[in-house]
Amino acid sequence: MTTWNVPGAGYYPGQQGFPYPPQNPGYPPPQEGYPLPYSGGNAPPPPGFVPPPGVPPYGHVPPPTGTPFGVTPQPGMYGSSYAEDPLQDDIKGFEFNDKTIRNGFIRKVYAILMVQLLITLSLIATFLYHKPTQRWAMQHREIFWICFAATIILIICMACCTSVRRKAPMNFIFLFLFTLAEGVLLAMAASTYKSEEVLMAVGITAAVCLALTIFAFQTKYDFTSCHTVLFIALVVLIIFGIIAMIWPSKIMQLVYASLGALIFSFYLIYDTQMIIGGKHKYSTSPEEYIFAALNLYLDVINIFVDILAIIGASRD
Repeated sequence: MTTWNVPGAGYYPGQQGFPYPPQNPGYPPPQEGYPLPYSGGNAPPPPGFVPPPGVPPYGHVPPPTGTPFGVTPQPGMYGSSYAEDPLQDDIKGFEFNDKTIRNGFIRKVYAILMVQLLITLSLIATFLYHKPTQRWAMQHREIFWICFAATIILIICMACCTSVRRKAPMNFIFLFLFTLAEGVLLAMAASTYKSEEVLMAVGITAAVCLALTIFAFQTKYDFTSCHTVLFIALVVLIIFGIIAMIWPSKIMQLVYASLGALIFSFYLIYDTQMIIGGKHKYSTSPEEYIFAALNLYLDVINIFVDILAIIGASRD
């Protein structure tokens, strides 16, 4: 029997009637001395072999028959324009569903944010206008530090533990406890100011946040790609705050509060566009509605605190 050599090829054991793969029908089955196939194909036939009548030449693969994966080929399914593709309706339906999910996500986030702000404003108004509560807060300063520690622990839990902020009702419980602690913290701080100053800060914060939210929805500039710049600005603000604590002065307080209000205004635009998604480079997952509402709440609160600090420094 004639054999031939292929570098690196192995050999089949001598077997009669060994099934030959379908891509070369009619060719002789592998015998002892035939090299192993490459990548699932068969070795070429021996020299001088003439295929029987009606057998396709070596290497010819017949076209597929039947309906692969249970899908009957339709005109325009392979290689035609998108307008003729029968799957166009399914793709349009997917896009519609994705847009619907994003709109529902935005409504849920802003509904949660409104509840958070209402709780915070109610606590501030109680500590500001109810004199017994205000005197109690003045006499128990330890409540301030307890709430401060609680906010740090709760925000670390929600930021680092995915199951905490995604699994209901645990995520709502943690967010409510954080909002309650943050509201008491702000209410005790606001009780040291005059009521007209607090009202002025609330009004300015509401106007600024509304204007920035509308701007974030309408602008074509993508702020989600500026996360590195915003992070560096936040680190600089923290370092400047430490310096302002070591060498306190009225000018340092004004500059620090002004920089804080500016930076968190950009953060509000950034977080708003992360929630909107769509045309922006980055977006928040619809499952992260608690975390998205928490980000917006912190932006609004920080803007309010900085504006209140500016008003207080101007008064002093």
